[in-house]
Amino acid sequence: MRKYEVMYILRPDVEQEILDATVAKFQGIISNGGEIVNHDLMGKRRLAYEIKKFREGIYVLVNFNAPAEVVNELERLMKISDEVIRYLIVQDVA
Repeated sequence: MRKYEVMYILRPDVEQEILDATVAKFQGIISNGGEIVNHDLMGKRRLAYEIKKFREGIYVLVNFNAPAEVVNELERLMKISDEVIRYLIVQDVA
């Protein structure tokens, strides 16, 4: 298993229930074959530039260890999720 870091930005207008469900869904995908090292819900912050007509977003940062299949599934689900406006998964080399 390799170390990864994912940061994703959720729409600022989602309700708290949907926010919790979305975060739990992504945590479940990671936990199914990997392990979460650190999870940080950073809250609502202003974006550097407008994305999909939003000026703010809810940032979530997750460090985890997982095989490549888990990362591929996580990326696939983030692409089709309506709540996610931007994401980035990188391999953690530190």
